[in-house]
Amino acid sequence: MKASGMIRKVDELGRIVLPVELRRGLGIEDKDALEIFVDEDRIILKKYESTCIFCGNPQPAGEFKGKRICEACMKALKKI
Repeated sequence: MKASGMIRKVDELGRIVLPVELRRGLGIEDKDALEIFVDEDRIILKKYESTCIFCGNPQPAGEFKGKRICEACMKALKKI
């Protein structure tokens, strides 16, 4: 893990501000969703990218009941 040297305080609503330099460097735009992971005593933020729920394909073609599914998995499900 690489230290950035940036420190931010949590406000009264539990928010922190990600510095613009950090957002630009990671390709995080306004309104982008971030996934939150917890690893023991660490909080990890990752830019959310929608993927197929079955195979993880980063280019889902459709949805079923709000879940993203790629074309290959849709075809496989139709065969069942």
